[in-house]
Amino acid sequence: MKDMYILAIESSCDETSVSIVRNGCEEIGTVVLSQMDTHASFGGVVPEIASRMHIENITLVIEECLNKADMTMDKIDAIAVTYGPGLIGSLLVGLQAAKTLALIYNKPLIPVHHIAGHIYANSLVETMKFPLIALVVSGGHTDIIYMKDHYSFEKIGGTLDDAVGEAYDKVARVLGLNYPGGPLVDKLAHMGEDTYDLPIPLNDESYNFSFSGLKSAVINLSHNETQRGNKIIVENLAASFQNRVVGILVHKTIKAMKEYKVNNLIVAGGVSANRGLRELITKVCKQNNYNITIPEIKYCTDNAAMIGAAAYYAYQMGRVSSLDLSAKASDKLQ
Repeated sequence: MKDMYILAIESSCDETSVSIVRNGCEEIGTVVLSQMDTHASFGGVVPEIASRMHIENITLVIEECLNKADMTMDKIDAIAVTYGPGLIGSLLVGLQAAKTLALIYNKPLIPVHHIAGHIYANSLVETMKFPLIALVVSGGHTDIIYMKDHYSFEKIGGTLDDAVGEAYDKVARVLGLNYPGGPLVDKLAHMGEDTYDLPIPLNDESYNFSFSGLKSAVINLSHNETQRGNKIIVENLAASFQNRVVGILVHKTIKAMKEYKVNNLIVAGGVSANRGLRELITKVCKQNNYNITIPEIKYCTDNAAMIGAAAYYAYQMGRVSSLDLSAKASDKLQ
């Protein structure tokens, strides 16, 4: 069968990324231009600034990716793009670039859901085996998804409020850490001990998550200790917080594995780069003889290679869009 080369564009938040992927499993070349330094001074992503920077960079990133892969557009078989969910202004920039390429070069346009991209980042590591459970953890999502085959998504649980990555960033602010705070909390957690009495978030029989109460508990504890004149041991508070979060994520994921009688687990999303999560979930899977796949760190955060991987399988199922494809700030994974 002829190799299929897909040029993919990802611009759902503050990374402008373009990648060329072969057959949904091999990254030929990827460029990621991060805006992190720009947004750090604001303590978070500013949507207007993000979309403006995408406009400034998108053409340059496309050209750099083609040069990096030593390819021209006539070698590309299809164009893939993240259409949602994400920041609407940022999505529109990537979407317009993809539509323009599809029109000028007469290529199929493949729409990709951002979360599908995170899931299929795992196909860049090894062949996905079905049925499987996917734990998707990021700044905007915390979901447990059952897949019986390619592009078969059954969400069996998710966050009722804050996503796990969002909770990490908010707790990081309480601890006086800079944005993005998640990696810093993870680092501190490995330097501290679990000494603070924090609640286990939504420890029930469902597959849902809720981190707002845990976040509030950290805020209240910090405030009360300060009022009493006690010094917060930042490393220990980070360790206590992370242990509660990682513990409930792993507990409910393994519960789903057992109930759905599957042996294959994939972890996806930006928070899958978290060392504490990677260590515990790998350990528990080994104890239960489950197969686990976690992407390399470079495929955990937003990147276009994951979009190109997902697009290959979407294309096999006839998921091709016309040029009136719209960006969606929120959209159900299906």
